[in-house]
Amino acid sequence: MDIEDLRTFVEVADARGVSAAALRLGVSKSMVSRRLVRLEEELGVQLLVRTTRGASLTEAGTTFRDYAARVSAEIDVARETLLPEGELRGRLRIAAPLSFGPTHLAPVIAEMARRHPLLHIQTCYSDRVVDLVAEGYDCAIRLGYLQDSNLIAKRIGPLYGKLVASPDYVERFGAPEKPDDLVAHQALMQGTEGWQFLDGEKIVNVNPRGRFKADNAVALVAAAVAGLGIAWLPDGITDEYIASGALLSLMPRHPPPSAGIYVVRPPAQYPARKVRVLTEMLIECFDHGATSEGQAALGWT
Repeated sequence: MDIEDLRTFVEVADARGVSAAALRLGVSKSMVSRRLVRLEEELGVQLLVRTTRGASLTEAGTTFRDYAARVSAEIDVARETLLPEGELRGRLRIAAPLSFGPTHLAPVIAEMARRHPLLHIQTCYSDRVVDLVAEGYDCAIRLGYLQDSNLIAKRIGPLYGKLVASPDYVERFGAPEKPDDLVAHQALMQGTEGWQFLDGEKIVNVNPRGRFKADNAVALVAAAVAGLGIAWLPDGITDEYIASGALLSLMPRHPPPSAGIYVVRPPAQYPARKVRVLTEMLIECFDHGATSEGQAALGWT
């Protein structure tokens, strides 16, 4: 039984279609179809029902999918155990935030590609929280405070932020001095998230309200500069605006608690070595403190 046939079947099952799986694997749809036919002939059972809308698992396919995924993962671990210093090969799919990704994370990912010329890397930059398993990603880089999930997370560095508003907004509406004051202000948010602030050693939770929302930090900082309200944003987004006077830092006695930068991956007993290598490179860059040379090189200081 060919290991690539197993991998292809798992991709089709997770992507729920031949076309999406072919895109993930970087091969033609006809190649995917041939592998599926070969695997079903080898097993003597039908694993998938193909339709014009995609593909769905049969009862046998549902049972076999987990075995195929486990075998593929174990083969990867075995190869890495036998050749721990060997070249990274295959494909690495990464989901990264659009707000920070192209400027702060892309240089690290590019350096990884330079060091490992046999590795194919595909990065999707979006502030949308992707479903790693359903959409076929090996890992994601996420910022802020992680929500509870079954994903495995590794913190690679701190993330600091602050409340900001334009001088015009502060002149018209004043500046909040404590967290409770925020209920009287327009908040610029990604959705319905809550904000956290420190009151001494205690964490205070606030549920702000506002009429302007966007799923991207760059859009929120533009709204803040335009005087539409108060935003909670990472320092890497606001530093240049504060330095130029376009934004003011607010409520210094009640800063937000430090958040984090994380690599998250689907649950599995062993992480793939390509994910471990990426994680180690990111830690080297981001986990040396706010004034480290690695962060300074990427504009974090």
